[in-house]
Amino acid sequence: MTEATRDYLILGAGPAGLQLATLLEASGDDHLVLERAAVPGAFFARYPRHRTLISINKPRTGTGDPELNLRFDWNSLLTADPALRFTRYSERYFPHADDMVRYLADVAAPLAHRIRYDTEAVRVSRAGDGVFEVTDQRGDVWRGRALIVATGVSRPYPAAEIPGIELAENYADISTDPRDYWDQRVLIIGKGNAAFETADALMETTALIHVAGPSPVRMAWRTHYVGHLRAVNNNFLDTYQLKSANAVLDGTVRSIEKDADGFRVAFAFSRADELVKELRYDRVIACTGFAFDASIFDAAARPALVIKDRFPAQTPAFESVSVPGLFVAGTLSQERDFKKSTNGFIHGFRYAVRALHKILRQRYAGVPWPAAAIPADGITDAIIARVNRSSGLWQQFAVLGDVVTVTGSDVRYHEEVPVAYHREGGLGTPAHAFVVTLEYGPDHDTVDPFDIEVSRIAQDTPGVAHDAAYLHPVVRHYRDGVPDGVHHLAENLENRWDRPDVHVAPLRAFVAARLAA
Repeated sequence: MTEATRDYLILGAGPAGLQLATLLEASGDDHLVLERAAVPGAFFARYPRHRTLISINKPRTGTGDPELNLRFDWNSLLTADPALRFTRYSERYFPHADDMVRYLADVAAPLAHRIRYDTEAVRVSRAGDGVFEVTDQRGDVWRGRALIVATGVSRPYPAAEIPGIELAENYADISTDPRDYWDQRVLIIGKGNAAFETADALMETTALIHVAGPSPVRMAWRTHYVGHLRAVNNNFLDTYQLKSANAVLDGTVRSIEKDADGFRVAFAFSRADELVKELRYDRVIACTGFAFDASIFDAAARPALVIKDRFPAQTPAFESVSVPGLFVAGTLSQERDFKKSTNGFIHGFRYAVRALHKILRQRYAGVPWPAAAIPADGITDAIIARVNRSSGLWQQFAVLGDVVTVTGSDVRYHEEVPVAYHREGGLGTPAHAFVVTLEYGPDHDTVDPFDIEVSRIAQDTPGVAHDAAYLHPVVRHYRDGVPDGVHHLAENLENRWDRPDVHVAPLRAFVAARLAA
């Protein structure tokens, strides 16, 4: 059976698919969501395997402002219903994954007429009229003028070409009962949160755990990339550095062999002139991440892949660079800011999906990017108000920006525009544009933030604000699409950038000077 053609066909009813469907429903656009599982958010019914989310949940913030509260709520989707805030579903700072399953079910409930569950896409092709056709496991065909892939990274990403890697267990399938590892020697391949989550969960019952990989351990509190190792998962590091048998091994696994006594692993140590040593283990577990599954796409509809074939290559509009009309949403959009900002996580991509919704309406419905008209002398006040309240700029630092366009006497304020989309002319080429972002300072991830011997500039010091290491507002001016000046607002411990002499007056002078030049 071939279904009627929809304007927007969405693959996946996880957080990104539900976020986009919520927005399309509110704007009255024709859309349909296909979900292979029987419930929404099925990923979270299985992952993380040890069931503690690393996305923070802070119900008490000292303010009743819902926009400000989203700075500290990393799990909620953007809906008009205040009851659908994740902070109502858990009191825990790091919630249980089952709470996310329950939350997403409630978000999906009003969209039930738009979602087809138990519908697995087994083939994606493109018809002669340019419409995308998705064939499901029953042979039914679903058609969409635009296809939005929100399936996430559903395929376990294989470890490097290691002879014998097929002998290892995978994070996706391991037992999560610590008693199953009683008094065993365990090798975990990988140095991300999945690896350390697993090590933390097993270290009370194992005889020894080695966490191994060629890359250094990178701490999220230093890099500001929340996908790097989080403190909630790093108890294992104590057991290593305080000599409790466990260890982190820097280097590469050369081979894995199995015999009657367990596993023989040849390991080359990167910090010992590639010394190769044979190590013995009872279990070997691969925690090497996930990747996009492109196997269902026909050649004409298959998006080009990047970053070791883990993600679809995308334009600033989240559109495939090789398949026009195919867009991505959710964690797949992290190709745009890989290991730099937050598109790989709900608290980041919820805003990227909202931007995608506006881009889709621009492209297919001719609806301009929403913008508020403001007086010419109100630019500074509008910017100050937004940087002190916006959650989108806060979470999507350096990736999303507010854009103030000035053409003659017409001044308009556009919120949360992908910075790269603006640079490529997504809003046209006005005579003047001020792009407002929140950003960390240069080389912010190269310095230990807890090293008190490292000097840093004083807060609320406008003259040296461009050297600020901490998150602070940055305003860039473009004249006829060409960069024409940058202004940094001084950093502030409490993230208040509204002091008249320190923040407001210097910004007002910058805006006036750029418009007058």
